Amino acid sequence: MSTAPTPFKLHVSDEQLADLKQRLSRVRWPDEVSGDPWKVGADLAYMKSLTDYWRDKYDWRKHEAAINSFDHYKVKVSGVDVHYIRAEGKGPKPMPLLLSHGWPGSVHEFHKIIPMLTDPARFGGNAADAFTVIAPSLPGYTFSYTPGARFSVEQIADLFAELMTGVLGFKRFAAQGGDWGGFVTSRLAYSYPDRLAGIHINLLSLRRDTPLPEKPTDDEKRYFEERAHWMKEEVGYTWIQGTKPQTLAYALTDSPVGLASWIVEKFHTWSDHKGDLDGYLGKDAMLTNIMLYWVTGAIGSSFWPYYARMHGPWPIPDGAVIKVPMGYAEFPKEILRPPRSLAEKMYGDIRRWTKMPKGGHFAALEQPELLANEVREFFRPLR
Repeated sequence: MSTAPTPFKLHVSDEQLADLKQRLSRVRWPDEVSGDPWKVGADLAYMKSLTDYWRDKYDWRKHEAAINSFDHYKVKVSGVDVHYIRAEGKGPKPMPLLLSHGWPGSVHEFHKIIPMLTDPARFGGNAADAFTVIAPSLPGYTFSYTPGARFSVEQIADLFAELMTGVLGFKRFAAQGGDWGGFVTSRLAYSYPDRLAGIHINLLSLRRDTPLPEKPTDDEKRYFEERAHWMKEEVGYTWIQGTKPQTLAYALTDSPVGLASWIVEKFHTWSDHKGDLDGYLGKDAMLTNIMLYWVTGAIGSSFWPYYARMHGPWPIPDGAVIKVPMGYAEFPKEILRPPRSLAEKMYGDIRRWTKMPKGGHFAALEQPELLANEVREFFRPLR
């Protein structure tokens, strides 16, 4: 059963903020192996600096007000509480666009790109390219968190399909996503092709264990070397979140600095900051994203898509071909960048494939203007 959407405003109590400040004032710091900062995890000096800023200078009420400047709603979709932002398009015939985030992200990733998509004329574009954006919090994440509830990519895609068509009444819609949002978007196209006008993604949902082709191209060789490094050095978070998520949840639910270090390390490793993380993303943007996990207590349930993937089939069945029109933006610092020759085996109707000049895994946060332009260009002929 689904219900009618109701408006939602975020307000964190003064007591919860006071508790956070107390916790930030009595951190028990670990030692650190000397050598290359960030090589073995979040850098100690940086985390001390970030914590000082969080405790003494970060203004949550300012960012809370900015979050609330969007129109937020909550609704029960098939009995599941789902939060979403709805931003109406300012154009002659706005296209409905489902915008899906991933881990360790949140809808806050979209605070810059949403106005660019809903009101392109304001940013030098054409009003005819306007979208009405629906940006949900993934079920199990931040504002869509319900204690005890856990969701897989497949379940999230089913809920989003019902949200867009059954609850909000869009007969057909566009979808865009990265990270888990890319998987959800691809799964939507596989499961509900008649409802999708097209999909645009910035992370491909290809399996990570396919063998090297017998006669690989140079680009395929490059990708398999990249993938081998990823599987050796960068998937520790995947294994713990996918095998023993409950154990990790105790630490990150209890310690704000533990939570911040777990997330900030990903901002550092996966973004195109070129050595200046604060200058590139900014402490405020990272801390606001972290705060959404902290104030909702949702970090443990956010791990569940990893557990579901590691204990079930790949979200896109082996051998399946997605026939919905697809566009892809390859950002140079994305965690994995499979070549088009491999992607074409899963995505059967690739209409646009763009190698981006800069940016990384958190594309909407890092390079919103570049991503917004790509989304407009891809969907323009599909309206």
